[in-house]
Amino acid sequence: MISVLHATDVLLRGGVIAYPTEGVFGLGCLPDDESALQRILAIKRRDASKGLILIAADAMQFDGWIDLPTGEFLPEPHPARPTTWIVPPGPLVTPTLRGDHESLAVRITTNPTARMLCEAVGSPLVSTSANLSGKPTARNRFVLQRQFANVVDYVVPGDCGPASGPSEIRDFISGRVLRARAS
Repeated sequence: MISVLHATDVLLRGGVIAYPTEGVFGLGCLPDDESALQRILAIKRRDASKGLILIAADAMQFDGWIDLPTGEFLPEPHPARPTTWIVPPGPLVTPTLRGDHESLAVRITTNPTARMLCEAVGSPLVSTSANLSGKPTARNRFVLQRQFANVVDYVVPGDCGPASGPSEIRDFISGRVLRARAS
């Protein structure tokens, strides 16, 4: 719990963290902090046109960040089968979060540490995989520490899970699978 409190302090001060998610480690910050968003893009050497993913502890945390059709709701997440949804963006979404897309990628996280982080800051978090663009994602704490401890403000202890790899990506409106779940 102390690690979540420290990570919360880092995030609220505009910092960037590395932390466990359902299937891989992620790099994150608060989604309304443009300076931190730019730092994440620089750390990953990620093309800004690709956009970023937001995670939340529950669908209510996406209020203002997504704009689903009236009467539509994000499905409840399945712990072992995380799904990232491509949705219409809400008024809080900046071009940095969307990249060149007209939509936004979001996921309700089931990882206990990631959920606690979102709850503690009372906000969704940016959640982009902990890797240099085009390189393998950090899947264990040793690799994560070696690659990112010197470039992020805090590495949150914890384990990935319960999934075994990156999430499936689906278009919310059409239901079309854009990236299949790792098997």
